[in-house]
Amino acid sequence: MDLKELEQGVNPDVHWYYQSKIKPLIAYTRKVLKSVPQVTIVDVGSGSGFFAISIEKEFKEQVKKVYLVDINYTAEEIAASKGSKIEKTLRIPDRIENGLVILMDVLEHLEDDLKMLKEIKANCVGDKNFFFITVPAFNSLWSGHDDYLGHYRRYKIPMLRDVLNKAHYSDIKNSYYLYGSLFPMVWVARKLSNMKKKEAESNMRKFNPLTNKILLGLTSAEMKIASANKMFGVTCVAEGRI
Repeated sequence: MDLKELEQGVNPDVHWYYQSKIKPLIAYTRKVLKSVPQVTIVDVGSGSGFFAISIEKEFKEQVKKVYLVDINYTAEEIAASKGSKIEKTLRIPDRIENGLVILMDVLEHLEDDLKMLKEIKANCVGDKNFFFITVPAFNSLWSGHDDYLGHYRRYKIPMLRDVLNKAHYSDIKNSYYLYGSLFPMVWVARKLSNMKKKEAESNMRKFNPLTNKILLGLTSAEMKIASANKMFGVTCVAEGRI
């Protein structure tokens, strides 16, 4: 997740965007746990660790280990978590077995997204490793928000599936869009923002409790059927076996 968004005062424990976005990940983790008794979570580009830690809280003893992987962790943070169930590290573990690798809005930050996917694939052992990936969708939504966060690209389903296939993630179970209900509003807002040619800045911000509750209700309801949305949305998702 983007730490720059947290710098805007956004609290993922209450913010509608993160609280709705975790729902399909939890649903997919539940499916994974039907194939493996315990899963190791590898959260690449984890930032605060919100997504992986939320999975651990939800499934507790069914999660064997959590690796939070981020190049921005300090030596003190890494030392403090060394050997614990939730461990911070700068590098992807050398051996991933019975793993669920999650990349939540990470690939768009990488000039070479294929290289990262291949590195993860090379470190996987056995045939029971899984992935859950989200990326921003549609170049038509490009704005100063993407410039501010240092994005290289936004994706459509075929583009995301193509890079996964090139990395030999051949068992892609599903790919779909999130936040389809918000797409028209976001499209208009970003086109207007681009016309003003404002300085690059994040669109992520705090909302008053009532607005946050309404948006959470709307997007949470959408998440129940989002896996069938192949048309459009703000976020693109792929899930399957590595």
